[in-house]
Amino acid sequence: MARYTGPVCRLCRRERTKLFLKGERCYSLKCPVSEAVTDRHSRAYPPGEHGRDRMRQGSEYLAQLREKQKARRIYGVLERQFQNIYAEASRQPGITGENLLRLLELRLDNVVFRAGWGASRAQARQLVRHGHVQVNGRRVTIPSFRARVGDVLAMKPGKELYLVRRNLDTLDRQLPLWLEAGDNRAQVRVTSLPQREHIDEPVRESLIVELYSK
Repeated sequence: MARYTGPVCRLCRRERTKLFLKGERCYSLKCPVSEAVTDRHSRAYPPGEHGRDRMRQGSEYLAQLREKQKARRIYGVLERQFQNIYAEASRQPGITGENLLRLLELRLDNVVFRAGWGASRAQARQLVRHGHVQVNGRRVTIPSFRARVGDVLAMKPGKELYLVRRNLDTLDRQLPLWLEAGDNRAQVRVTSLPQREHIDEPVRESLIVELYSK
């Protein structure tokens, strides 16, 4: 399975916003783009030798490209995967941008993250790949598996439940309205399709649609 294995903090710096790619570190003062970091060691600017020069405003195309890259990096998908998801979203009825975000939200690794079991989407993806997540009583090891309304997700009993319980207790992440918790939050059910107002990611999907419409 192809995946990004480089440093993730530089991705947040490149997009100049928190993408919450590193779990607990993103909530601490160690985050390089934290608003609370104001000393000379702050690195709230794009990475690279000329990072500080990239702070100025760019073109309309650059804004669209950065928005697409931001969405890709938030959900942890590669370029080809993202293009395929967008193509499917454009074929569905309704608003293409909202369809795109909905398809990304229904990925199994994202549902595990939204349930609070993983501190980050990368950790949630690892839980799925290692076979710790069950969908309707069956083990699923494919992070891109798409959850459907009525699906019940549960953590497989084992030592990983300690990690999940620790994440639930320390991160205190709110469950989205399209998920329903059960069995002490070691189980969740997809009650409805996620709507745009239920998705709190800082993504302007209209710019992504404009980019792919050219």
